[in-house]
Amino acid sequence: MLDYSRVCLDSFGYELPPRIVTSQEIENRLAPVYERLRLPQGRLELMTGIRQRRLWPMDTRPSEAASLAGRKALENGNRDPEEIECLIFTSVSRDMMEPATASFVHKNLGLSPACLVFDISNACLGFLDGMVMLANMIELGQVKNGLVVSGETAEELLESTLVHLLQDTTLSRKGIKPAFASLTIGSGSIALIMERAGQGETRPRLVHGCWRANTTHSDLCHGNQSGGKMTLMETNSEELLYRGVETAFLTWETFSRRPGWGAEEIDRFFCHQVGLAHAKLLFEKLGLETKKNYETLAILGNVGSVSAPITMAMAMEQGVFGPGQKAALLGIGSGINCMMLGVDWRNGHGNYA
Repeated sequence: MLDYSRVCLDSFGYELPPRIVTSQEIENRLAPVYERLRLPQGRLELMTGIRQRRLWPMDTRPSEAASLAGRKALENGNRDPEEIECLIFTSVSRDMMEPATASFVHKNLGLSPACLVFDISNACLGFLDGMVMLANMIELGQVKNGLVVSGETAEELLESTLVHLLQDTTLSRKGIKPAFASLTIGSGSIALIMERAGQGETRPRLVHGCWRANTTHSDLCHGNQSGGKMTLMETNSEELLYRGVETAFLTWETFSRRPGWGAEEIDRFFCHQVGLAHAKLLFEKLGLETKKNYETLAILGNVGSVSAPITMAMAMEQGVFGPGQKAALLGIGSGINCMMLGVDWRNGHGNYA
């Protein structure tokens, strides 16, 4: 279990891609498949709750997306890039195998040569893991501050999936299921500056967290590149749903055991967002009030590692989560891994312009 006393969240920055693609547009492209398999129109939005998702211009690099958010976080926090002591890049998407994508973000943002730079990869949990790694260094006094960034680029995956579904005329209703989750993915970027808390701190603080691994089920969601830019993902969505919630329940048992972090004592929940069925089952299983769940699923889709933190950032910006409240970030990633983090903002206000 994690316990922090010296870590605060200073400023978020995020960037929404310019192109909006609706679920209806996707189904229009898949009309030949729908007709052949006799699938009803409107199925994608009805089953997932995703009305639209955002996409970058094709060939946008994850580092470029992350840099846009990082620049905004620096501006919102009124920070000189030279002040940042650590940069962690956390996306599922990455520019290339080598070097670390963080190195490109570091260059783009003009950070100091003395800044520690590295990547963390853990499917959709990457950003929360990055927060933990940075918080550990701050708590230990190794750095005073740092920047966690993520830039997810779903364009190749979505386009490759559509091409594959249209070209493979042998697909049955059952055979199309493993590719269905890929149609829910969207793009976006998020960044967060974290810093050592000061005396009489008024900014929200990261104070609590825990995790759980359930790698017996690491075969339920695989993403691979197969020739050129043909990126495909196979997901056993139904089984992943149940095993993910099962893992979250075990994590929640530990998380909520700490005094002050029971379900009734938390004002807002920000979750990794996959679909309506996932959110419904998760909140039922954990015994949480759905009215406390702030969602961006309908307009952003599943944005991978960006999902939970960008939802928190937007809630702060809109005054949905503010001073005097406590929030929990609930993350579930393929693998299966779960991470839950507690943010306490009961002492004042922060900078989230």
